[in-house]
Amino acid sequence: MSDLHIAAENVLIDERVRGFPPGHPPLPPAAIGMQGWKPYDGRMGLPLISLDRQAFTGNVDLMMAYVKSHGAEIAPHAKTPMSTALAEALLAAGAWGTTVADIRQAAVLLNAGQRRLILANEIGGIAAARRLAALLDNYPDAELHVFVDSTVLVEALRSAWQERADLPPLGLLLEFGAGRAGLRSAEAAAAILDAILAVETPAFQLTGIAAYEGAAATANAEETMLRIEALMAMTSDFLPTIRARIGKARPLLVSAGGSVFFDVVVARLSAAVAVDPASRLVLRSGAIFFHDHGVYERGLAGLDARGGLRIGDKMVSAAAGFRPALRVWAEVLSRPEPKLAISGMGMRDVAMDQGLPRPLALYRNGAYLGNLESAEVFRLNDQHAFLAIAEDSDVSIGDVIEFGISHPCTCLDRHAILYGLDPDHSVTAAYLTSFG
Repeated sequence: MSDLHIAAENVLIDERVRGFPPGHPPLPPAAIGMQGWKPYDGRMGLPLISLDRQAFTGNVDLMMAYVKSHGAEIAPHAKTPMSTALAEALLAAGAWGTTVADIRQAAVLLNAGQRRLILANEIGGIAAARRLAALLDNYPDAELHVFVDSTVLVEALRSAWQERADLPPLGLLLEFGAGRAGLRSAEAAAAILDAILAVETPAFQLTGIAAYEGAAATANAEETMLRIEALMAMTSDFLPTIRARIGKARPLLVSAGGSVFFDVVVARLSAAVAVDPASRLVLRSGAIFFHDHGVYERGLAGLDARGGLRIGDKMVSAAAGFRPALRVWAEVLSRPEPKLAISGMGMRDVAMDQGLPRPLALYRNGAYLGNLESAEVFRLNDQHAFLAIAEDSDVSIGDVIEFGISHPCTCLDRHAILYGLDPDHSVTAAYLTSFG
């Protein structure tokens, strides 16, 4: 894959952004990677979040190899980093397009120059449909596909597109669902299909079917697989129904795979796509490129238990192949008790919805002291992490702790910049995020 790059941004970064050294003159993003900073050398403001660029590149290469080996495509979900530079890097690595979660995210990606998007969500009613129309009025060359699961939304979108004759074509993806939005039966889908076909125009038509299997997951692994299998069966079984109604020539997207169950998606949907030459399987996984020390770590262990990744004629361990690329760095502020250390990183800086951050390594005066994996974060306040440590642990006030995180999607959105690190932990890039 080509080297990651930061898009030209007409902004200056200063100490209002986490990580930027207090008192340092403002810098454009592209210059941040030229300063030789390291998260633990005492110069950068802490806490901050970083991206292991080598791990990210390896994750990208592995996922792209997997997708291509199965004759599929991928439109990575941009909601994870909301970084236009990283989205462009994924396109450069072979992504078919980009996925977004809402109209604002679509605006960010369109403004950055991307033109092929899946809006993997329902958007609301007529007001939202008009906002989407107003946005796309500025991008006549855009290709956008939006999820629909109701006649209300179909009618709202139809009305908005009918009001403006100069809009680019809009593609509708029938969404099947379990645990979140989406149609719950073939009968319900047939009613939406009827509604769409009754009002289709060249600029407003059905372009495929979609699902999100991650929402079907439960605490019970066996039940989770049954729910996902049922969702994939319902999705694939409806493809021939659509094809019978629209004829053989129209290209159709079949899209799912936004979680660590993408192997199940490929196994179940590939057969349906294989017998429909005009259809294309498009995965939407996004967080997999960042991986983590929590929910994705557990998820990839489960994927390996199902057999691992088949790439060509080889089976590859997902847990061994993908590497966690994200870290949060914070200083030790206090050690008020022999078995307690408090660091300056809390709920404002790191996710906790899928597990607490994990201490990985300890640094002092710019030098690596050793791993800290025996320590454990047991509580977070707004801006404090409470660590249980051994009484004889060599943890001192002012030390810097490197933490692994769980669930990239709800961690990255707390940060305006993701600092890209080379193998020696030097900052060599800065990726602006656009979470709003």
